[in-house]
Amino acid sequence: MKKNNIQIEIKNAKIIGAFFLLVFLAYGFGQYYFKSDALFIKYIGAILILLNSTMVLFIGILFRKTLLQYNATVGNAYLFTRIFEAIALAIVVLKLFCKVNISDDFGYFPAMLVLGLGSIPMCLTLYEHQISPTWLALWGVIGYTIFAFGFLMELFGKEWSMYLLIFAGLWEITFGLWLLTRKRKN
Repeated sequence: MKKNNIQIEIKNAKIIGAFFLLVFLAYGFGQYYFKSDALFIKYIGAILILLNSTMVLFIGILFRKTLLQYNATVGNAYLFTRIFEAIALAIVVLKLFCKVNISDDFGYFPAMLVLGLGSIPMCLTLYEHQISPTWLALWGVIGYTIFAFGFLMELFGKEWSMYLLIFAGLWEITFGLWLLTRKRKN
């Protein structure tokens, strides 16, 4: 029988919540600035992209501590998901430093596909162990499933991801805000 009150302590919840929100800004502005023709602005974009990858990595490291208490496989898989995402999103910076000729989206689509697939079991664990409210965990499962499908279709040349990422994107914002504002258990 499930408990009515969520009593699970999420280690480093406020830091994780802040990172969930800040990665949108870091990657969004980073990509925008990275496409600039001005070298100085391009470097600012590269720094923001690398900052995004660092925060993504720390989301995985910090959230793993909580997930390991309930399912070691999910905790480790989620960390791997975030490591892959961090590296794949940072790959575009090689264009600037190594003069490698790769597409700006080279790492983005695989990173998002892996993020979607790796976040589904994480959200199922949130649901199963009532780590978050039921509605939030189920929204994550559905949102990331749709998200992953959209990015899988990108690999087959179907430009669907922009239409199917909104549910997971809004979930990440909501989850980040929930982590920032939730009360710690006493």
